Amino acid sequence: MAHKGKHALITGGSRGIGRGIALKLAENGVKVAVAYYKNESAANDTLAKVKERGSSGFIVQGDVNKPDEIRKMFDRVKKEFGTLDYFVSNARPEISAFYKPPMEISVAEWETATGSQATAFLVGVQSAVPIMGKGGRIIAITYSPGGSAKAALESLVRYFAVALARRGITVNAISPGVVFGAPNTVDGGVLVSLPQEVQDAVKAWCESGWSPMRRPGTPQDIANATLIMCSEESSWITGQIIHADGGASIMDTLFPLPIQGAA
Repeated sequence: MAHKGKHALITGGSRGIGRGIALKLAENGVKVAVAYYKNESAANDTLAKVKERGSSGFIVQGDVNKPDEIRKMFDRVKKEFGTLDYFVSNARPEISAFYKPPMEISVAEWETATGSQATAFLVGVQSAVPIMGKGGRIIAITYSPGGSAKAALESLVRYFAVALARRGITVNAISPGVVFGAPNTVDGGVLVSLPQEVQDAVKAWCESGWSPMRRPGTPQDIANATLIMCSEESSWITGQIIHADGGASIMDTLFPLPIQGAA
């Protein structure tokens, strides 16, 4: 396998999309560092499943809102792995910690949003590159309609893509759209923290045709996209926002579904 023997660090790797990515990479022979914030039990469970898939790794705790703790994650990676091939920046706080209307969001909530996403990516990439050789892959999990913090993150993806191209390192982002995992499990991700009526409405929106594939995504869908972007065959792709969203981002919201052939 082309990925066998590679090393990865995944922030937010204990649950949801991050967990799905960790397990997909492990299935393909990648050794995985599972970074988590609070849920050590979930991180250990993810690591156990990594080992069940014939790979290995370790868990590492850290708050991505604190640059020094991010740097310590990479110090641990250097100590345990010696090198790094794939860095997946996926961690984010619960939606309720920062997702507010612009006239209501506090400065602290704003700093939580930008710190956990754009600033964390900045510090993460700066820490990853010194231990990453040619052929390295850096991937940010974004959400393109997701506001200023994600816009800043996506700008950094483009800046780093240019700066690191000479080193043979690619930098891309994957925008998943709506993703649900199994309910009431660590596979569920951040959306399962929303009120049930909101979850039901979002799923109905996808199934009605506004997502052409007529279903929400799963962590496995995003893990598959990540594996592709980590491959040797993706070496000519950099600075891009990859929409792995079942086609939702290409829908025209000004015209009814029947006119678009999606009813």
